[in-house]
Amino acid sequence: MANSVKELYAGFHEIADSPAKALATFKKETGEQAIGCFPVWTPEPIIHAGGMLPMGLWGGTIELNKVREFLPSFACSIMQACMEYEINGTYDELSAVIVPCLCDTLKAISQKYKGKSVCIPVVHAQNRPTEAAVEYMVEEYADVKRRIEEATGKTITDEAISASLAVYNEHNAVMREFAQVAAEKSAYITAADRHAVMKSAWFVRKEKHTEMVKKLISELKALPDKEDTRKRVILSGIMAEPKELLNIMEESGVVVVGDDLAQETRQYVADYPDGGAPLERMAKQWCQGVVCSLAFDVKKPRIDNIVDMVKSAKADGVIVCIVKFCDPEEFDYPFLRRRFEKENIPHILLDIDQQITSYGQAQTKIQGFAEIL
Repeated sequence: MANSVKELYAGFHEIADSPAKALATFKKETGEQAIGCFPVWTPEPIIHAGGMLPMGLWGGTIELNKVREFLPSFACSIMQACMEYEINGTYDELSAVIVPCLCDTLKAISQKYKGKSVCIPVVHAQNRPTEAAVEYMVEEYADVKRRIEEATGKTITDEAISASLAVYNEHNAVMREFAQVAAEKSAYITAADRHAVMKSAWFVRKEKHTEMVKKLISELKALPDKEDTRKRVILSGIMAEPKELLNIMEESGVVVVGDDLAQETRQYVADYPDGGAPLERMAKQWCQGVVCSLAFDVKKPRIDNIVDMVKSAKADGVIVCIVKFCDPEEFDYPFLRRRFEKENIPHILLDIDQQITSYGQAQTKIQGFAEIL
């Protein structure tokens, strides 16, 4: 692999592995504030329009102690880790945090937030394909904007939000291109490398990340075609962490050629539509474009998307990564399984828990899956 590509991957890994360092660097270079964004579908462009950093909050591997007083043991590990960080003060340097109330645990987090920064809940419409849903979301985003302005002392204009929507749409397009190029040049990327490129987007301003990814795409395209004998898989779920799981995939001869992960490519599928006021455009993206287990749709279009992805990427199978106790993903899994069986698509179910310390069971599953593909 060309040294320049390795160096670029190293830059993404540094950001993805050290969010606190990325935040400190941003504050030092800009003197601006940051606002935490709980998973997933927070109205980031409003934050971005104020010149601030929307900082992704995705938990992490941390010893869980005080959180046990506030969340039950069956809350997902992402939220348990986030609350542990809240309690120990990790998020106190954020001017505010935004919590999308898209599942029962997120609702609890919004009610029990223990950090010193301002907590701003946002309640998304779920009966989405209606004019009333769009009107409701405009009002909800307007309230979020007002509360961000109160917490930060900023004035956020419609013009600034419109400019931010353009930045986010460009980033979406670049990330979709990266996903395609990474699949075509799979011999030059590992599961951990791909994940670092995706995850790092949560910890830097989008225009900076866009330029980094553009450079990587250019370098990858310049590399000669090379045969990749590893098994090609698609990942689905909320996230595929910790990194040890991705390293096991590499050791087992598996390469990721696409994903339907909320932390990764799923967030780049729906652009903000043209036309109308900026908050209306944001509302229409949620009501008309977002395809996610956390966005109710009786037709379950994400299943079709995954099957199409398998076929277009010529994948050998799917690894369904379900964060333990994530009800929305667990509710979708029977529909996924039946469709995979109908389409003769091999798959395995992998339990995701950020706090596990032993990966023997996951290693056995992944290795066995790779052998039968």
